[in-house]
Amino acid sequence: MNRITDLFERQPAANLNVYFTAGYPQLNDTRRILSALQEAGGDLVEIGMPYSDPVADGETIQQSNQQALENGMTVRLLFEQLSGMRAEGITVPVLLMGYLNPVIQFGLERFCERCAEVGVDGLILPDMPMDVYLREYKAIFEKYGLLNIFLVTPQTSEARIRQIDAVSEGFIYTVSSASVTGSKAGVNDNMEAYFDRINAMNLRNPRLIGFGIKDQATFDKACHYAHGAIIGSAFIRILQNSKAFEHEIKDFIGSIKANKPASVDV
Repeated sequence: MNRITDLFERQPAANLNVYFTAGYPQLNDTRRILSALQEAGGDLVEIGMPYSDPVADGETIQQSNQQALENGMTVRLLFEQLSGMRAEGITVPVLLMGYLNPVIQFGLERFCERCAEVGVDGLILPDMPMDVYLREYKAIFEKYGLLNIFLVTPQTSEARIRQIDAVSEGFIYTVSSASVTGSKAGVNDNMEAYFDRINAMNLRNPRLIGFGIKDQATFDKACHYAHGAIIGSAFIRILQNSKAFEHEIKDFIGSIKANKPASVDV
């Protein structure tokens, strides 16, 4: 069983997925941050593959992408950094998040093969069209045991959401609003209506809410409407300002999960 689907079977509520950019703040920090997140209690880890034009991301993650690229981060190096992580005790589900262009340049099947070799569980490629995935890539993903995570937004039609649910495994990434990452708005009434609409559809896949989740209050609110949430920009800011990030990661994750809900109303 894939580690992502296993997690949601064992723990259906209040899952915390934490995003960080590979090669940031320093080129060789990737494994240290991954280990620190597992030690601190992160439930899933989403590692961003730095890209020059991350169109869905706000200023904080854009800057981390730029710094990682200037540090010399590449897809090839990321696989080298992740090599051996499972043998060395990393058990948390790991996803790679990025854009399709670098994956195609690397070679999609070769990329998926390397993911399987190092122990990556799933991919989030927001700009990959569903019809292209189903026609050209789905069989390759399945060959290497990788889950493809699709995103839905407040503008996604019910028919499209149901189609995504039908072809998905793992979870559905529920974008909270028509914005970029790092939104400071929190969860408002319009978002709650959107989350209620999705919950009423009785989808078969669990959902994680992302964009605008930054602290215990927004995490707890998201967990009321979904099976957990994704934190990215707020965590990048912890790394950005950190002098000893292992300790600060532990404190940050502990603060987010301080009132971990026992159940989810979905």
